[in-house]
Amino acid sequence: MKKETICVQAGYESTNGGPRVLPIYQSTTYSYESSEELAKLFDLSKDGHMYSRISNPTVEAVEKKVAALEGGVGAMMTSSGQAASLISVINITASGENFLCFSNLYGGTTNLFAVTLKKLGIEARFITYDMTDAQIEELIDDKTRLMFAETIANPSLEILDIEHYSSLAHKNGIPLIVDNTFATPVLCRPFEFGADIVVHSTSKYMDGHAEVVGGMIVDSGSFDWKDYPCLTSPDESYHGVIYTEQFGRSAYITKARTQLMRDLGSTPSPFSAFLLNNGLETLHLRMERHSRNALEVAKHLKKHEKVAWVNYPGLEDDRHHALAMKYLDNGYASGVVSFGTVNGKKGATVFMDSLKLAKICVHVADLRTCVLHPASTTHRQLTDEQLEKAGIKPEFIRFSTGIENIEDIIADIDQALEKV
Repeated sequence: MKKETICVQAGYESTNGGPRVLPIYQSTTYSYESSEELAKLFDLSKDGHMYSRISNPTVEAVEKKVAALEGGVGAMMTSSGQAASLISVINITASGENFLCFSNLYGGTTNLFAVTLKKLGIEARFITYDMTDAQIEELIDDKTRLMFAETIANPSLEILDIEHYSSLAHKNGIPLIVDNTFATPVLCRPFEFGADIVVHSTSKYMDGHAEVVGGMIVDSGSFDWKDYPCLTSPDESYHGVIYTEQFGRSAYITKARTQLMRDLGSTPSPFSAFLLNNGLETLHLRMERHSRNALEVAKHLKKHEKVAWVNYPGLEDDRHHALAMKYLDNGYASGVVSFGTVNGKKGATVFMDSLKLAKICVHVADLRTCVLHPASTTHRQLTDEQLEKAGIKPEFIRFSTGIENIEDIIADIDQALEKV
């Protein structure tokens, strides 16, 4: 199936006389006819649902849909995007080990990696796009376990050269994990360019309606985990199961579910999965409209005297335009535009406070146009040095273009800019 059909049809198939729409299996537990059958589930020798903290039929259907969209061997839904990022890393790292990640990540992810994981003894080593491969490789040692990046950086909108950095990671025997939240698999499928694991904050475009928080981890099944004892050695909590031997290409995602989801309980509700599925069914339609509207907004802002600068990879003169054309379907670069007004932070504040259609929200990437000042909100916990490395200036505005009529969006922008 093509991606448009996958969005609508994949994951759940109705039976004769059964519900046409994905049902909500609102149950914590599942009954079996014999104790032996249930025991096989706990031995990981049989497929099925033990308990909804680990898996659920509604959640499973949505996981299958996202795995199909990304082209992976399996997926696991989590209670939030933060949980997905956390589990994706600690699934293959331990205290005393380290990993590489880019400085332009979403502020919450940066804080998770730099502060919380540090307390667990896992070191995040930050890299930037302007570093040479040799400079990056100097940070890699025998305790380095992965490289983490975003397809489209939030909110600087830099585009990851997936082929280049996946090759660099593989050269050094580590996987590349890509946060594909802004692009979604509708615009980019990172596995096709060498990425190994994909994560999402499904709260954004995938949901699309700002209704439900969630996350997703997708396994490509392509990385060779031979040098990762956590996957090639017996797991005593499952009577010595060796994930790579018993589950082959699905070793990574199986361990994430049966070990970490079991222990951490970052469990999504069946109703959350149901709402997410509703969003996924129109994802292909919305991403095209978001991208078209954002490009028109970016072009308009470029010509406005009250605007100091504009970043949007869809613009032909944007420094990341070539990468956008290479990795993003039709060069569509999602609905987020970053720009700065004249008069610095004061100008940004006046602009945002004067908007009428667009609302100031601690959110991004849903069908309603919204706006945020990252330096004082989502990235407030970062130091001035971290903000600079993330490309966030005092006047930086993150404008999330919705799917309303473009003339109304631009009219709202113009009346607000008049007051700057």
